[in-house]
Amino acid sequence: MPANSAEATRDLQDRVGRFARTIFAISGLMLLATLANGLVAGPGAASMSPLSLFFHAFSVALVFGVWRLTRGRTLVVTTILALDAALTLTLCTMWALLGIGISPQEPIEFSIILATTFTLVARSVVVPSTFVRTLVISAVSVVPTILFFIKRSMSFVPHAPAAQVHTFLLYAILWCLVAAFTAALQSRLLYGLRQRIREASKLGQYTLAEKIGEGGMGVVYRANHAMLRRPAAIKLLLAERAGEMEVMRFEREVQLTSRLMHPNTVSIFDYGRAADGTFYYVMEFLDGFDLEWLIEEEGPLEPARVIYILSQTSGALVEAHSLGLIHRDIKPANIILTERSDEADIVKVVDFGLVKSINAPRTALTVTNTASIIGTPLYLAPEAIRFPETIDGRADLYALGAVGYYLLTGRHVFEANSVVEMCSKHLLEVPIAPSARLGRAVPADLEQLILTCLAKSPDDRPASAAVFKQALASCAKTTPYDPSVTGQWWQQRAPVLRSRRKSIHQGDRQMTVAIDLDDRSRLDTSGRAAA
Repeated sequence: MPANSAEATRDLQDRVGRFARTIFAISGLMLLATLANGLVAGPGAASMSPLSLFFHAFSVALVFGVWRLTRGRTLVVTTILALDAALTLTLCTMWALLGIGISPQEPIEFSIILATTFTLVARSVVVPSTFVRTLVISAVSVVPTILFFIKRSMSFVPHAPAAQVHTFLLYAILWCLVAAFTAALQSRLLYGLRQRIREASKLGQYTLAEKIGEGGMGVVYRANHAMLRRPAAIKLLLAERAGEMEVMRFEREVQLTSRLMHPNTVSIFDYGRAADGTFYYVMEFLDGFDLEWLIEEEGPLEPARVIYILSQTSGALVEAHSLGLIHRDIKPANIILTERSDEADIVKVVDFGLVKSINAPRTALTVTNTASIIGTPLYLAPEAIRFPETIDGRADLYALGAVGYYLLTGRHVFEANSVVEMCSKHLLEVPIAPSARLGRAVPADLEQLILTCLAKSPDDRPASAAVFKQALASCAKTTPYDPSVTGQWWQQRAPVLRSRRKSIHQGDRQMTVAIDLDDRSRLDTSGRAAA
């Protein structure tokens, strides 16, 4: 991450706050212990004078204030750096001032030097800093402690031999200097490690941030371009799947997806291979929700909204099919719903890793075995189970009909305990009408269109994605879509869902599988292909 980026600034501020919180916890407990000891032992028994207690309480209040400050709006970098240095120096000064008013007979020296050392080392561990900066801050911060020990040694002069006093002072100064150098060395090691991690997380001009998704072939990270400052999403090929066939499929995915220019298809920006051999491609960052997660959180959608979403999705398929490409993995998790500043409910179709080219010659090298079932069991067309090598764009329409069914009812077309049982239902069982499943009326034309897409025979479905989209337009006339309603939803509900998405660990999604028809016995009862 660039040193002057907003993310880096916020991270630095958070780390200064974490440093303050750590000191607050330790010094606060020590203050409470001191006060409790004074109450138990009675007046005059406490080792700290009222002035020392004041300095201790001031330190606790100071770090609490800094902690709270860093939890607010992001400060400028110079302010954060000044706050870091000032806090460290002030804390070490307060620890030195604790000894004021305490008699030479009280063993306060070790406590003060321990507090100073802990403060310097804690800062070097938590706050990112170079060796030189940490050395300067630490060297300046130990000066008050050294001055305290000079004053302390002078009070020993009437009561101890000069050699013993000088030895005491020498050891104290050496301890402070070693603490300062140790803190600087610790910063150098950790800062260098952070730099190496940051470099390792770079792919070309892109720097990886948090993980935002994971699929059958790869993991997706949010990323930033070093020069454009434009958010993007980077899909990496998982190392354990980086065999020859997987690499070919991954390259094929980006090559085929980059041919698609439809506004409802995810855009590809770049493609490459990292220095360590990791394959990746860069696509537009979609700050929205996939339809599976959306339905899990919000429940069934209104018919007008379902029509609007399906219409955009079918538009993306019209372009893909016109280029001879079949998606083969249309499902709610591969349809992202996002927004623009002037328009809500923008659909983006993603994950073209299983695309099949209708026009590819049979003699050409194929990445996927034609004797395999490819797709997600819940959305497999019957012909994709019986004769996967013969499927055409109408298999995508079957899956899209199943998606529409899910959006309307919040339930999948069929439910089963295994892949075999699910495939059997796709082949033989007639779907329950959405209205019957939902328990309330559904626009008849929309319901009939979805059930037509779920026909067992491809010939009984809409002839093409374009025909399906035209039929949806007719449904929209009887069930009009109101942009203002969804606009209000994005204003009110989207921030809540984004917050929940960041805090909730998402469980397993419906997995895409490849089933070898020559070895169907390798299916377990959980519904996943055995490894």
